[in-house]
Amino acid sequence: MAAASNVTEIIFLGFSQRQNLQKVVLVTFLLMYTAIVLGNGLMVATVLASKGLSSPMYFFLGYLSLVEMCYCSVTAPKLIFDSWRKRKVISLHGCITQIFFLHFFGGTEIFLLTAMAYDRYVAICRPLRYTAIMSPRVCGLLVGAAWGGGLLHSAGQAFLMFQLPFCGPNTIDHYFCDVHPVLKLACSDTFLVSLLVIANGGSISVVSFAGLLASYALILHSLRTHAAGARRRALSTCASHLAVVALFFIPCSFVYMRPCVTLPADKVVAVFYTVVTPLLNPFIYSFRNTEVKNAMKRLMGRKGTWDENDR
Repeated sequence: MAAASNVTEIIFLGFSQRQNLQKVVLVTFLLMYTAIVLGNGLMVATVLASKGLSSPMYFFLGYLSLVEMCYCSVTAPKLIFDSWRKRKVISLHGCITQIFFLHFFGGTEIFLLTAMAYDRYVAICRPLRYTAIMSPRVCGLLVGAAWGGGLLHSAGQAFLMFQLPFCGPNTIDHYFCDVHPVLKLACSDTFLVSLLVIANGGSISVVSFAGLLASYALILHSLRTHAAGARRRALSTCASHLAVVALFFIPCSFVYMRPCVTLPADKVVAVFYTVVTPLLNPFIYSFRNTEVKNAMKRLMGRKGTWDENDR
């Protein structure tokens, strides 16, 4: 790539060139990123330190919080740093590296959400065999498969980008590097590469989303025979997971499951799956779960009370 490219750096336009608005962006995203690190970090520490949170659901939740922190850290610190700089640049190799890690953690999150849906399906539809099916070994394999799937996905995206020559221009109307904006800078025919990019990202999204829909269709069908109290608790747990899935999948589908064109709304939509979802994840899962809240209180040295009716 270096021999075929004249471009050595990429320039971001960011959200705005106006100084006053850039200060607002700086403060807003600094506060949001701090909340993401603290909130998800607390979730990871709580799951690791609390013996009462040893079920597979919390095992997956701890890894999800870890991935959320890493995922947001790929773009947010660079955005915050650039907000007080007039010239927002990144090296070409740094740009490809950002694409790699963005899709690595994003792909891993998709597979983790799918594994969590399978866990809820087994817990609700196969309760008598839940412990045997969701053994520690199986949970470890599912998490390992999620990391491996994310790695394969991101390696494919980065490899496609490395094959392209970049001769200029070198400015993208975004605040981080992603495949669609970078493809527009290539000085060669990118039709085939665009198809491969869509096939790579689209196949993962479609298959995972189909798996999620199938899991929850079976869950809803099974809940018809459950008692009202059990049905309410199961639906509450599933609602939290579905909220995270919707916040992540809908914006990602808007950006990646379409022809490789960029739209003015892409920057705003990207904020939802790179910042808003990691920010809301701890609130959605912890503040509606008494067991997690009590574990957090014990972790911070306070005594928590267990209300059986709030489980």
